[in-house]
Amino acid sequence: MITTLHIKNIGIIDDISIDLNNGLNVLTGETGAGKTLIIDSLSILCGERFSKEMIRHGEESSFVEACLYLPNNPSNMDGNIIISREIWNNGRNLCKINGRMVTVNELRDFMINIIDIHGQHDNQTLMNSATHLELLDAFAGAKITDYKLKYRETYAKYLEVKSALKENYGDDKEKQRRLDLLKYQAKEITDAKLKIGEDDELQAQKEKIANTQKIAENLQIANNQIDEVSIDAISSAIRALEKIEEFDANYSKSLNELKNIYYELQETGRDISGYAEETSFNDEKIEEIEERLDIIFSLKRKYGNSIQEILEYKNETEKEIERIENLEEYISNLKKQCKSFEEEMNEIGKKMHDVRKESSKILENKINEQLKDLEMRNAKFEVSIVWKEGDYRREGLDFVEFLISTNIGDAPKPLIKIASGGEMSRIMLAIKTVLADVDEVPVLVFDEIDTGISGAAANAVADKLTRISKKHQVICVTHLASITAKGEHNYLIGKQVQGNKTVTEIRQLTEEETIKEIARIASGVITEITLKHAKELRKNMK
Repeated sequence: MITTLHIKNIGIIDDISIDLNNGLNVLTGETGAGKTLIIDSLSILCGERFSKEMIRHGEESSFVEACLYLPNNPSNMDGNIIISREIWNNGRNLCKINGRMVTVNELRDFMINIIDIHGQHDNQTLMNSATHLELLDAFAGAKITDYKLKYRETYAKYLEVKSALKENYGDDKEKQRRLDLLKYQAKEITDAKLKIGEDDELQAQKEKIANTQKIAENLQIANNQIDEVSIDAISSAIRALEKIEEFDANYSKSLNELKNIYYELQETGRDISGYAEETSFNDEKIEEIEERLDIIFSLKRKYGNSIQEILEYKNETEKEIERIENLEEYISNLKKQCKSFEEEMNEIGKKMHDVRKESSKILENKINEQLKDLEMRNAKFEVSIVWKEGDYRREGLDFVEFLISTNIGDAPKPLIKIASGGEMSRIMLAIKTVLADVDEVPVLVFDEIDTGISGAAANAVADKLTRISKKHQVICVTHLASITAKGEHNYLIGKQVQGNKTVTEIRQLTEEETIKEIARIASGVITEITLKHAKELRKNMK
């Protein structure tokens, strides 16, 4: 439901806020006070087109904001959602959902499931034939639920097979060209005899080769220092200690330690000498490493960023080669699967069709009863269900559209082609009354649906609105006393001149003020007699 609506700089509306409630919210007021502007503001908030002429004179932008309470909304834990739209004179739009900027289309897609606006010319969902099948299925309820679930599962598999069938490589020439390319690629990778980690190893060897001279020079210096300096010096020290070791045990201990150092140093010298021998790379070895790296880098540019990715590409290529070489058998199997899924969808779709036909007759009767209550006794509502053989869609093979004829002898036509605004409003109200229990749109807005009706029809409209308001929040702009008397929450919209400009005002009425407004609407004047009549009307309509 809408808890608060804030409008700024729309037409003669300067800056107003409206706290709305559950149930039936009735908006009344003199002609030209701004009632329609409030409905227009809701339309703007629903992502509808906006004319910059609607921006209040002298202002650069307009702003509409609403706080919604949607307790079952999974994206918001506390159920409160703030929707806003700001529009500037230069055509710039700024739309937000809970502070996050969205496009106008995203706003429209979100709000179409929240607010349904019905006026003499405005609507959002019932005029769209694409929603009729969904509404009929919702009315059918559990009778069709299991069938739809099975059908959708089969349909998803069917789409996968159809997609695979499209990838048949075109004609024979195209297939052969693709096969030749794949074989060339697979052979090129196979001939390279790649090993994972080989490129890193070769790169390390290349780095080593680039520093061969520096490595060799320093290994030679280290080897010379060990052989010519360190070992000779330690040998001399050993001989000196051997001459005096008998005089003190400590001398003998140091001698043994020095001999150990001598042997370890000899071993280290042999290792360094071996390293020096390994640094002697010839030109052929260097050229061999460069050529190998060039091959690997070339394959990386074509088939992957690493040897692992190149080998994976080769595996996928070989699989595709096998698929193409056995394409006829592959396509034949896919076609068999496709036919099997089509037969299954036809079978389930026929059951869905039967349920829809049965439910449509019940829906037609219920809506036609409502139309009689609304003084449209000659109107006839029909549900057209056309089975489209081979036209497999997510919801089945049925094309559903609501039709209506408003006069005896007229052929039923789609709802969108009904010309009369008053008739359209009552048709919408009849449909909404029947579908109130299954329609999940929480907010319904009716703009002057009382046009062209009075007496019994007006009372019937008021009754329908009351019934709908038990399941939905209803916001209704009206000129009828009978609808005003049914209001659970009544609001008066007026205008006054402040300085040199006219502004719209709105306030919620007390019970006493509601009685006076009913009297004004019913007779145009407020007297003791009209007040008494208003009280009776209020009492009877409650």
